[in-house]
Amino acid sequence: MTGFKIDFGEKFEHLKNAPIVEAVVSIHARPERPLEEKELLRLLGAKLPDYPTFVSQNESSVTFQMTKDGPASPSGQSLSWKGVRFQSADNLHLAQFNKDGFVFSRLAPYAEWNQLSNEAFRLFAMFVEVARPREIQRIGLRFVNRFAMPPGENQFEQYIQPHPQPPLGLDLPFAGFFHQDSFAVPGLPYGINIGRTIQPPMPPHLLGVGLIIDADVFTSVPFEFDLERTKRHLADMRWLKNKVFFGSITKKAVELFK
Repeated sequence: MTGFKIDFGEKFEHLKNAPIVEAVVSIHARPERPLEEKELLRLLGAKLPDYPTFVSQNESSVTFQMTKDGPASPSGQSLSWKGVRFQSADNLHLAQFNKDGFVFSRLAPYAEWNQLSNEAFRLFAMFVEVARPREIQRIGLRFVNRFAMPPGENQFEQYIQPHPQPPLGLDLPFAGFFHQDSFAVPGLPYGINIGRTIQPPMPPHLLGVGLIIDADVFTSVPFEFDLERTKRHLADMRWLKNKVFFGSITKKAVELFK
């Protein structure tokens, strides 16, 4: 298979009411300078007055003891410090400064790409300053889209493509589905995961059957840290994310978001 080409000349329709419920930029970069909880809180707290809420995060690990008479049984559990999460005053932005990298999230309502990327890189620069990473292990760009069909309508195949079908010879209506695909991008250091599912109406936010399209684009090869290269990768990944989304919905669905 020949290499895949990203065409920045291809334009995607701007959606005034885009169904994005969360957009996430994650950059896994192992710090060369060990991060300490108290120091990180002191340094970042002074620089993030617009993120007044913060909390330290821990991760748990379980030790298993093998026995000759049966399966392994847990022999102990420990907690270790993972990082610090800051939340903006309007509760729309979350920034995680972790021992293994940086994660930035924008919650609904989504604004636009420049706002998301500019804020992500403003905060990532703070992570770089304190962590001094030499290598980027992985960049991830994930957009979770959720929208409702009109109340009373349940023909989701009119809104997503390709739509799932029952097994041949078993023409039954769907009570639910969950479908996930993974793709490599030939000639480029990217991978893509696409998840699609439905959920029942959830008043007051979703009055009709909900459709979820979860698009996750990520780098597949580590590289020496370079800020401009990181930005170029993210631009490529944004194009791939748009290609995934618009290739997963119908024209009828697009009309819901205008």
